[in-house]
Amino acid sequence: MSKRSALAGFKVNFENFLFVLPAVAIFAVFYIYPFYEIFNLSLHEWNGISLTKQFIGFDNFRELFQDAVWWFSMKNALYITFIALTFQNVLAFALAMACDREIRLKGFYRMIFFIPPVLSEIVVGLIWSWILNAGQQGGEPIGLLNFALDRFGFPNLVHNWLSDPKTALTCIAVVHSWKGFGWGFVIFLAGFQTIDRQLYEAAKVDGAGFWDSFWNVTIPMMLPVIMVVIILTILGSMQAFVLILSMVGQGLVYHTEVPVTRILFAMTGSSRFGYACTMGVTFGGILIVVSYFLNLMSKRMKQA
Repeated sequence: MSKRSALAGFKVNFENFLFVLPAVAIFAVFYIYPFYEIFNLSLHEWNGISLTKQFIGFDNFRELFQDAVWWFSMKNALYITFIALTFQNVLAFALAMACDREIRLKGFYRMIFFIPPVLSEIVVGLIWSWILNAGQQGGEPIGLLNFALDRFGFPNLVHNWLSDPKTALTCIAVVHSWKGFGWGFVIFLAGFQTIDRQLYEAAKVDGAGFWDSFWNVTIPMMLPVIMVVIILTILGSMQAFVLILSMVGQGLVYHTEVPVTRILFAMTGSSRFGYACTMGVTFGGILIVVSYFLNLMSKRMKQA
């Protein structure tokens, strides 16, 4: 290779590097450096105010692995994620498939189904908290759900939905799924519109019915889109936070704890910023590992 060609190659590589340099700089400043600082704080005991920090090594991590409340909050987050992966995504998939067909007012339905995701989580949480309210005024239930149950002859079903450990987390999970199914709906609908209609016509010519076409055409073609929605659902549901606070309030109880609320409590309730950073690093590491394996699984499915 001549000196001139080597110089030209270096120039091209340098120009390409300049194009990606702003993105690399932003990623380094807003992601890599904060993560380094958080990890550094996780090795210290700090109340968030004093100028001095006490280095304690990995004591916070050892304490975290023995923290029963933290792992219970992880269990709660997994339960919310499970409801979202099933109820939310199945609903989004079915509605997207229906709106992809030639039905009347399908444009109107698309708009309606996408309203919940664009609403404020705080507003949604407060409205649903009012709907599920178990209070009484003048001997009658205040909450819309309990009021309806009482008026339609089911007073025995009137319940304290957000305080009972048996129903609180399920109510939160259902509201979270209702709030977020619109994102999956839009992604699924976009995926349906990329499927070549000639595939369905060819399957119909071969004598395939609806279910045969669904399992042999729709699912294989939609598999990459389904994996993307699954990854986004897991990441979003595991980090559910604002909706829970707005529904339950700041008097958060044990059975509605999730990882992010535990991190918040460690910072504001017990002023243990180092321990909160330990939770954040551990939680972030878990999500990174889960995302990596799901992404790996998606790539393998595409190659199959």
